[in-house]
Amino acid sequence: MAAYEDDGEGPSTASGPSAPRGKVTITAIAREAGVSVPTVSRVVNGRSDVAPGTRARVEDLLRRHGYRRRSPAPSAGAALLDLVFHDLDSPWAVEILRGVEEVAHTAGVGTVVSAIHGRSGAAREWMRNLRARASDGVILVTSALEPGLQDQLRVLGVPLVVVDPTGSPGADAPTIGAANWAGGLAATEHLLSLGHRRIALIAGPSRLLCSRARHDGYRAALEAAGLTVDPALVVPGDFRPESGFAGCTALLDLPEPPTALFATSDQMALGAIEALRRRGLRVPEDMSVVGFDDLPEVRWSAPPLTTVRQPLADMGRLAVRTVLRLARGEHPGSPRVELGTELVVRCSTAPPAAQSSASRIA
Repeated sequence: MAAYEDDGEGPSTASGPSAPRGKVTITAIAREAGVSVPTVSRVVNGRSDVAPGTRARVEDLLRRHGYRRRSPAPSAGAALLDLVFHDLDSPWAVEILRGVEEVAHTAGVGTVVSAIHGRSGAAREWMRNLRARASDGVILVTSALEPGLQDQLRVLGVPLVVVDPTGSPGADAPTIGAANWAGGLAATEHLLSLGHRRIALIAGPSRLLCSRARHDGYRAALEAAGLTVDPALVVPGDFRPESGFAGCTALLDLPEPPTALFATSDQMALGAIEALRRRGLRVPEDMSVVGFDDLPEVRWSAPPLTTVRQPLADMGRLAVRTVLRLARGEHPGSPRVELGTELVVRCSTAPPAAQSSASRIA
């Protein structure tokens, strides 16, 4: 953690026309150097994780302004990152966290994990805590901060990286996501290749870019095959098993149920399989099911789930590397990164049975 923050200051002892009278803060040094407050603090504390050019520029300003270093606090040199989720009640979040912790631990960086879902004022409370602990960077996962809070991060000079953005986080915040459209396309094309034509979709929350992209990939695959999307075969979900169960139940109640189902998360796919089981139907004999994520547990489901592998841990790893580069005053590289997805075929998909699901259910 940085030993000096916005109120850190040293007495001015320099003389000459460029030296200010009184005291100078590291916030002023950061502003003049065009870097973040944590970057200046790392230079002051003698940390090595600052780009040489940035270090030289900051050191020159510290000398010209006569900034006098105080003895570092016992905790000086320990970097700290904030990892913020919308919620933490999903194996999906655990996979992101696993990747973040792996790289952060190797780099000697501490991690503070928060969830800001739903609770009134939770995001503002988190921002107050962030100020107090002087984090070196923030990784925001599938969450949206109020514009005012994003502005506060900019004023504090705390770099931000967004994983799986809900919308546009702004031009100055790098984003890391997955090829969701390509994944939705691959899942639907797989079912089409098996001979399915009535393919249903359990969609994710429409507020999320990843949900809309998976839905668009599904639509594109059907249209490329010369099929029209049947609105009755598209039901809403929220990525949780309960919504997969409810969505599949609604599809089974249709006069002509689908022969195949693409659930846009593994958890919804597992909920759908349970709905089929309770109706006395088999997967894939009576209905094929495809998920999205490739969470560890789906290879042990009954049957093992065909799904689209999303590189969740890799997204977490890249997020840490990116935010640490920003904290060192380096350019992050590409501001928008999409990691590839991959279809993993297991045992939950097969060609449609000679006798349709509709006649079996009837």
